[in-house]
Amino acid sequence: MAKKRRSRRRRKKRAPVAAARSAPPRGEERAEAKAEPGVEAVPLAEQYPYVYGDLKRIVILAGTMFAILIILSFVIK
Repeated sequence: MAKKRRSRRRRKKRAPVAAARSAPPRGEERAEAKAEPGVEAVPLAEQYPYVYGDLKRIVILAGTMFAILIILSFVIK
């Protein structure tokens, strides 16, 4: 059989992290949440009401499956 060879990946040279972080951000680059006039922030609970129902269903199914696994572990022994 032939000998297996490992391929080496060349790493790209990166700029020093400390130098990149020490520079103050420009005014245009800052990500600030600015609300437009006349627009209100809507809570996520109002935007995605179906998510809570889905999460409840997932938790109930997972709990049921764990309970079945625990019961089967006692039955099989």
